[in-house]
Amino acid sequence: MNPRRWWFRRTLRFRITVVATGVALLCLLAFTGLAPALIGLVQITAVDQELAKEAPRVLDVSGVPVDGKPPLPLTAQDIRSLKSGETVLRLEGASAYRWRGQVVFAADGSPRLEVYGDKLLGYENANTLGTRWLLVAAVLVAGLVGIATWLSVRSSLRPVERMRVAAGELPHGERLPVPPSRDELQALAEALNALLARRDEASDRLRRFTGDAAHELRSPVASVRAQAEVAVAHPDPDFSIEVLESVVEESIRLSALVDSLLILARADTAAPPRAEAVDLVLEAEAAISRLDTDLLVRLNAPPSACLVSATRSEVELVLDNLLRNAARYAYSTITLTLVPVGRDVRLLVDDDGHGIPVEHRTKVFDRFYRVDEDRGRRSGGFGLGLALVAHLVQRRGGSVRAAESPAGGARLEIRWPSW
Repeated sequence: MNPRRWWFRRTLRFRITVVATGVALLCLLAFTGLAPALIGLVQITAVDQELAKEAPRVLDVSGVPVDGKPPLPLTAQDIRSLKSGETVLRLEGASAYRWRGQVVFAADGSPRLEVYGDKLLGYENANTLGTRWLLVAAVLVAGLVGIATWLSVRSSLRPVERMRVAAGELPHGERLPVPPSRDELQALAEALNALLARRDEASDRLRRFTGDAAHELRSPVASVRAQAEVAVAHPDPDFSIEVLESVVEESIRLSALVDSLLILARADTAAPPRAEAVDLVLEAEAAISRLDTDLLVRLNAPPSACLVSATRSEVELVLDNLLRNAARYAYSTITLTLVPVGRDVRLLVDDDGHGIPVEHRTKVFDRFYRVDEDRGRRSGGFGLGLALVAHLVQRRGGSVRAAESPAGGARLEIRWPSW
């Protein structure tokens, strides 16, 4: 098994405990490796403090005692080191010799070497024994760190586990209680509540969308079925032609509805493609040329380019839906106006139709919403075009608004972030 995969398949509590225990053990083992030097330093420091209280031995510069006492076990190298002011530590078996010295001058002006020192019995054994006990202590402390980490992480994650279970069992519309303490648990509860809110919103939107789609699909399907049943019941050639023409008309309407539903479904689920600079003036001219209408369509645009942050397909869909919507309700004239405003490009689509009542202006961008149900159906509208416009513009950071045009009809205002 791949070690990396095995490691990341372990629980968070296990990984934190292993890492904390391993780091503690490594630090303690490193300290244990320094133990002989540290223990020796402690012993030598203590011996030096005691030696400073005793009377020194006096030697000549060659190392021969001049105080009438027995010779000291010093080598020629030791004498040279002591005369230069250095200390001497010489190991002999399990023990060690510690010497300190300084050069002084006698009353007759002759140099003398004052030496302090003694034999340290069990020096090596003390270091070895101390190191072993420190090693045992390192293992025990690392084990205690591991147990403490396991218990503390387990205790810390218990509220998270309770929160996870509660979030999965919460019914629609309810939220998790937010802890009063300003810590990670409060942030997690707020994040989960935001996620639950988005889940409920998506669920409600899907429920409404499914119901509205079923309602819209029911009408053309029922119409096609009814006309086909009539044609079968009355096999008259002339009447069959008339029925087939009606079936074709309803099939076209049904196909357009399905296409609109698919576009909206893809827009809801797919991440927006990377934005690019799109010239809104050129796209508006192309959209006007694509519009199949006898109405007068005017374009008011600056002579320079109006670049917006979007994709060409998004701009085409927005312009086509806005123009088709205006053509559906206009009496004679449609006017497109492009105005750069700060960091946005303002797109105005005005018509001279009957307009949008004030109470409906905030709802016309909802899916399947039609101000005039009967007129919308007769004109072939499904209430999806403006919803798609709002979705495409808002996901790029823009805004949509419905108002009254100077001609008395409807004005649809789009603000698109400029490039």
